[in-house]
Amino acid sequence: MAEKIKIPDAVKADLPPTKWGKILGMTPIVMTVIATMLAGLASSEMTKAQYDRSLAAQLQSKAGDQWSYYQAKKLRSAVAHNTLDLLAATSDVQPLEAAALQNANTATVAALTKNQLPEAASAKFDDSVQAALDALDNSKPEAEIVAALNQVKPALLAQSLTAAQDAATAFDNASKPINKASDKFDESLMAGDKNVFRSFSAARLRYTSARYDAESRLNMAVAGIYELQVRQNNYTAEKHHARSGKFFYGMLASQLAVIISTFALAARQRSFLWSIAAVAGTAAVSFSLYVYLYV
Repeated sequence: MAEKIKIPDAVKADLPPTKWGKILGMTPIVMTVIATMLAGLASSEMTKAQYDRSLAAQLQSKAGDQWSYYQAKKLRSAVAHNTLDLLAATSDVQPLEAAALQNANTATVAALTKNQLPEAASAKFDDSVQAALDALDNSKPEAEIVAALNQVKPALLAQSLTAAQDAATAFDNASKPINKASDKFDESLMAGDKNVFRSFSAARLRYTSARYDAESRLNMAVAGIYELQVRQNNYTAEKHHARSGKFFYGMLASQLAVIISTFALAARQRSFLWSIAAVAGTAAVSFSLYVYLYV
């Protein structure tokens, strides 16, 4: 019969005698895994922060384009209005008669004889979005704008942007037939009666000024939504950046636990140093869960 295998006393002394001792014996491995996980989370949060910063820069560029359109159209409106004032001051301008616009559709006649713009409703926004826009338009402190934005979900802002863009497109589509008809009448009436052409020119300038004013307001609404998206993405980027830093600190605590437990294993002083490692590891896990759930 084979003899029973006996474990040397020296080896028995190194083995963890209890379940808690066995758990402490696994500390270096567990803390290494946790440190790797926290390093990945820190890197992930930093990547998200960089993405949000990049997206905010792109949105800021789009907002700048809309503000440029707004300024250009306000300038064109002012030029048309000033030209109309100059025409009225230097000559006798009579109201344009509908009979001068032969074969014109109803919208063109209403625009040039009554200065009626095409019907194109402005976009209607959710109350939370409108509150954030009002805070932005009134140049409220950044903290108030951020507080208002916290009540708005990114998906709702995206829907608001689509609505604002659709409103601008609808007005542009409704204005195109009138603009084309005005160009044709400009060519045909120029060679006719000067008084009629003068009346048409004044009516066209009046309509053009009003149209550019309406378009500029629609562009301003689009730009405002873009500005809110810029701030929202910057705020999210700052949040991810802060989370990345806290996860990094958690990783350092886990690595500290690995170092302490390794030295403890080497020195065979598990009773004290391994307990410190366990406490450090528990603190790292607790802190990381807090960051993940609440920060």
